[in-house]
Amino acid sequence: MSATDAHPTLVPESVPDEDDPVRDWWVMIGMTIAAVSAAVASFTGLYGLATVAGWPVRLAWLLPITIDAHAMTSARVWLASTTRSAAARRFARTNALGAIAMSITGNAAYHAIGAGLLDLSWPIVVLVGAVPAAVLGLTAHLHALRSRIDAPPLAEDEPKSGRDDASSPHPKRRVRRPPRRTDEELMDAARFADAQYRQMHGRPITRDALRTSLRISTPKATELRRQLNDPDESEDTDPS
Repeated sequence: MSATDAHPTLVPESVPDEDDPVRDWWVMIGMTIAAVSAAVASFTGLYGLATVAGWPVRLAWLLPITIDAHAMTSARVWLASTTRSAAARRFARTNALGAIAMSITGNAAYHAIGAGLLDLSWPIVVLVGAVPAAVLGLTAHLHALRSRIDAPPLAEDEPKSGRDDASSPHPKRRVRRPPRRTDEELMDAARFADAQYRQMHGRPITRDALRTSLRISTPKATELRRQLNDPDESEDTDPS
């Protein structure tokens, strides 16, 4: 009899991960019912608002679809872990809450018009007609912000001037300028930004994204991107 047979290996039973939250199916079912009923009710109200505002019946469904799609897109960018820009997260949060408020306002206006509490005037027609163009511009700007990557924090220590601005009769606000980075530091930051961009988009970082991420000039971004694509180029051009 082998040693393996003499001492059989005990296979532990699967232990549930404590960090894995247990799904409450009653909560899931309640959320699903609430989401479906809210979507249907909101769609009906915004569809009716578009028709009373002069939209053709065959196109009136675009108003609720546009607002709901913008709300879901903004909420996704706001809450997704892949969003690496604080500015994009703040803008997405504002757009998500704004789209929800727009949907609530539109539904309230439709029911108020139907109940005779609100007269259909030209400002309502103009605002309803401006929704698609406004949502398109906001979504495009949100997409541009999402591709940004926040640069690493800069050092806060810097030499102070010998002059005391507080003692002057007209003190000026001191502007903190970031320290000048060396070529090696810029190259390390460019590699970091390129790795984050490849993780998010699956392709090398673009020149504009590199320029925005590192806050450098366009020629410098072009040079760094060329070195990222061809790291041996800088070594070939250095004098021996």
